[in-house]
Amino acid sequence: MMMRRLWFRLADPIDTPLMGIAALLVLIAMLLLGSASPERLPTQCGNVLVALIAMRIAAEVPPQRLMYLAGPIYALGILLLIAVALAGDVSKGARRWLDLGVMRIQPSELMKVAMPLMLAWYFQKRENAIRFADYGVAAALLLLPVVLIAKQPDLGTAILVLAAGFYVIFFAGLSWKLMLGLLIAAAAAAPFAWGHLHDYQRARIITLLNPESDPLGKGFHIIQSTIAIGSGGIFGKGWGQGTQAQLEFIPERHTDFIFAVMSEEFGLFGNLLLLVVYSMLIARGLMIAANAPTLFTRLLAGAVTLIFFTYAFVNMGMVSGILPVVGVPLPFISYGGTALVTLFCGIGILMSIHKNRMLVQK
Repeated sequence: MMMRRLWFRLADPIDTPLMGIAALLVLIAMLLLGSASPERLPTQCGNVLVALIAMRIAAEVPPQRLMYLAGPIYALGILLLIAVALAGDVSKGARRWLDLGVMRIQPSELMKVAMPLMLAWYFQKRENAIRFADYGVAAALLLLPVVLIAKQPDLGTAILVLAAGFYVIFFAGLSWKLMLGLLIAAAAAAPFAWGHLHDYQRARIITLLNPESDPLGKGFHIIQSTIAIGSGGIFGKGWGQGTQAQLEFIPERHTDFIFAVMSEEFGLFGNLLLLVVYSMLIARGLMIAANAPTLFTRLLAGAVTLIFFTYAFVNMGMVSGILPVVGVPLPFISYGGTALVTLFCGIGILMSIHKNRMLVQK
């Protein structure tokens, strides 16, 4: 009886469809990692365990508590980003990590959760009278961490944080006409922005347009990944039989370019299956957002869900050669612990919102 009560207590906030979809993605990840880099499987199992614990903790935090924590978490994230800019560790030409003595942390990862929390809280406080100026304040709150992260430089994370905040602003009622105007302004400003990009960022864009210009250097990633994707055909070459992956022609085949391994070994059929699973995840998240009881929970759930979409879209796009290589992992699939913990925290937040959907919060 005690074990039964303990089980129900542990399973109480767990949303079965979400958990099932996440588990399926993790199984796919283990299958691909077992082919691409089997020596990393034990470490990734540990990463999954930590991520599940983080998800369980996040699922226990009620939405009203998340509202109270939004401001402090955002402020902490900004302070940590400033600390990184002033005294962060430099690795491979980028200043992204902060050494706390007992551990190293990457504060930009915190902003993926803090940004939608902060903006959802901001619009919740102005629910009955959202003015045009409020969108300007929200944009300022968003651009501050994005600029700090982009200067590290970490364009991939900056894009994800920017997307997380934009989704909140969009769901809060941003006008389509204004968005069109912003897109036109961004396109007009592109030539001026080119001069402010880092050399490696400009090289990535040039490589995207013409990877054959440097086939053994900057274009190597895209060329090898597109070869792997094309050679997989309809049904793929079979698990562990992909020549590009097994002969180590695909760089970072266990992290950012694991989708190329999927394409080569399981072909178009495997890719379509993966897209179906991601579609199920997004559909479940949007369903939770639609049934959320308050503006805060609707905005937060919608933004968290579309972040999953952004991860997948950007990763598949860069591996397929239609977007620049910006270092965004394939969600729940790529090897690594930091992004996995962040993603499972997002799952936990969705579970918390779903569990508390019947509560009317003011």
